[in-house]
Amino acid sequence: MQIADWIVLIGTITFITAYGIYKTRHQRDVKSYLLSKEMKWYTIGLSIMATQASAITFLSTPGQAFSDGMRFVQFYFGLPLAMVVLSLTVVPIYHRLSVYTAYEYLESRFDFKTRALGAFLFLTQRGLAAGLTIYAPALILSHILNWNIYYVNIAIGGIVILYTVVGGTSAVSQTQKQQMLVIFLGMLLAGIMVVQLLPTEVSFMDAVQVAGKSGKLNAITFEFDLNDKYNIWSGLLGGFFLFMSYFGTDQSQVQRYLGGRSITESRLGLLMNGFIKIPMQFLILFIGTMIFVFYQFNEPPLFFNRVEVQEVYQTADKNRFQELETQYTENFNRKKDNTIALVEALHSENSEQINQATEKLQNTENQAKKIRKEAISIIHEKNKRDGKEKSADTNYVFLTFVTQNLPTGLVGLLIAVILSASMSSTSSELNALASTTVIDIYKTSIKPNASDQHYLQVSKITTVLWGIYAISLAQFANSLSNNLIEAVNILGSLFYGTILGIFLVAFYLKKIQGNAVFYGAILAELIVLALHFYIPEAYKVAYLWYNLIGCVAVIGFALVLNPIFKMKK
Repeated sequence: MQIADWIVLIGTITFITAYGIYKTRHQRDVKSYLLSKEMKWYTIGLSIMATQASAITFLSTPGQAFSDGMRFVQFYFGLPLAMVVLSLTVVPIYHRLSVYTAYEYLESRFDFKTRALGAFLFLTQRGLAAGLTIYAPALILSHILNWNIYYVNIAIGGIVILYTVVGGTSAVSQTQKQQMLVIFLGMLLAGIMVVQLLPTEVSFMDAVQVAGKSGKLNAITFEFDLNDKYNIWSGLLGGFFLFMSYFGTDQSQVQRYLGGRSITESRLGLLMNGFIKIPMQFLILFIGTMIFVFYQFNEPPLFFNRVEVQEVYQTADKNRFQELETQYTENFNRKKDNTIALVEALHSENSEQINQATEKLQNTENQAKKIRKEAISIIHEKNKRDGKEKSADTNYVFLTFVTQNLPTGLVGLLIAVILSASMSSTSSELNALASTTVIDIYKTSIKPNASDQHYLQVSKITTVLWGIYAISLAQFANSLSNNLIEAVNILGSLFYGTILGIFLVAFYLKKIQGNAVFYGAILAELIVLALHFYIPEAYKVAYLWYNLIGCVAVIGFALVLNPIFKMKK
């Protein structure tokens, strides 16, 4: 990075942090610290989007499109419907009860142990996710600057802890407005630049057609397959249940719209998110497909994580890996010629020439995948010998493109985009973790009659402790083999179905009592965990279905167990 990049990066992050602290410097009571009731709908909408759009979104989603095409966008197809349902049903309930956290409602509806179970499931899942959202930007800086990732985790986590502790939920919401503006601007410029960097004879429509012929514009898949992670059915059904749980029961999101001035403001904020999120994700994925096209004309690395490559160079596999790099370069030159031939065929509008050029391009692309597969197996074997997990280089695709190809200044802005996204998401998570810990556990079970000032101080201390916990988890995230965007969604899907099932029983099955839903939820969660960790890979269902399975299992067990517990009374 050049000096101008550092100026843009540090200036952007410093301004956002200082602005949030300044705007919320007068927080004096626990109510305003944990739950601001002054937010307008557009602040709520931007805050909701910023909470969900962590650095993982902007770091890994383009890499997901680069390797797998556009079909990940189907993951979000259930979102608008979930926003409508939540706006009509859940928002009025939360506002009427005037709760700090979503889990307070569970005690009034069932009992304390069910409230504690819901809070525990949230704290477990969100605490783990907070570690990933700190790790993602640390990955960036350590990669660019060759810094120790463990120290970078501590530095980034410390910045987020600072303004979250000082300003509470208001600071989170105020900074997220600025962060989302930076994010939108940065990604728009990235999309424009990737097209500008294509050869002059390749137009935007040429690039789109090349992406389509290469199978990267596969946005919708209608085939029903439980093993397929991304198709229209898993998105509409599994995604609907995931987003119902995430936005309806996850305190990091509920806290955003509980702070609305009115029910209408909260509803509009949710609906804004529902109708902007899919186009936003489509754009990010589309940038990934354009990066794929860019690398049809500009040679990509054999493996995008250069740290892993340097480690291979220190082993006995060095010569074999370098042979593969030579083969990869030779294949790229043929593939580039085939891509140019395809563009010329498209210009001629001769279908026979187009089909022939497409076939040749696909053949060289398949050969490139074969070479990459062998190279990746060498890296995985090296990691296995070193006691490390497999490495996913798709997390480095967008980062490599930005740092190696974009002009000075814009690199700093896009790094600021990813850091801003991480800060906004992590601050929401820490704030929600602190709220749930203090309100649902500390205030109810440890010290129920303390002063407001005492709870305010405990909230700040708890925020710091959760921040330290998240930083600690981030230190272990480097061993993840998944694409980060998949890893965080898999983690959520392990818990969200069960939590949603508890709340749906609470909202709609008024005759079900606390014991039935409590033990039903435990059984349902055990089933979901067993499906993920103990079922052989060949028989596993795609992770989005865990949300539906967990939810239905809670409701089913609760209906069966309720008469049994009634008989025992």
